Amino acid sequence: MEIINSVLVFLHLLGMAGIIAGFLMQLITGHKASPKAILHSSLLQLVTGLLLVGVAEMGDDAVNHVKIAVKLVVAVAVVVVAVLNVRRPSTRLAIAAGALAVVNVAVAVFV
Repeated sequence: MEIINSVLVFLHLLGMAGIIAGFLMQLITGHKASPKAILHSSLLQLVTGLLLVGVAEMGDDAVNHVKIAVKLVVAVAVVVVAVLNVRRPSTRLAIAAGALAVVNVAVAVFV
């Protein structure tokens, strides 16, 4: 079970890095593939996050459901912003996705 958890954490962190990289790529270069990178990375984070919660629920340790709920709401907001950014690319939407990803990391670390 530990290897599954490690793989999911690895993929979850790659998703976060992809959101930030897509945000910076769109902000600095305006490359047209940036919104899709943000979208795919945010979906990766959402799916791996849900799987991580499932694995944690199967274990013996207590799960902080309030923290998970806040992170889920923020992750869904990132996905929505990413979808809107794919439909009509905007620097403001990219900034929103990047900022929400950073908020999600802050919740993970400090709560």
